[in-house]
Amino acid sequence: MYCQVSIWIYHVFQKVKIKSEALRSYLSANIKARREALKISQEKLAELADVSVQMIKRIEGRRTWVSDKMLTNLAYVLEVSAFQLLFPSDGLNLPDNSTLFSGLLCNLKQNIQDDINSRFDRLMERDRNTVGI
Repeated sequence: MYCQVSIWIYHVFQKVKIKSEALRSYLSANIKARREALKISQEKLAELADVSVQMIKRIEGRRTWVSDKMLTNLAYVLEVSAFQLLFPSDGLNLPDNSTLFSGLLCNLKQNIQDDINSRFDRLMERDRNTVGI
């Protein structure tokens, strides 16, 4: 299930053209902000999420990425959904489902419309070249 969610999130980010550097920044900032809001030290977070303190420091320092399992464990300890850690936030207030999905839906609709228009233009151009207009 978590793998399917991660794959879905990856494809959504591909469609809306969010770069991996931005994801790493969002993840880092959200984990740190949420950890501080819960008054959990890096050491305690590492213990609860079953990872090393060095790994937490590397994640918060934007020097490494996380596996699906680690993302799920961190989200559980931080009492949020895994996908919430991957979106821009104002630090303490992570975006909720409706905010995220309405923004994604809007971007997705625009990307689909752009793709349709591009394909239509290519077809029209091909037909013009075939007919010799």
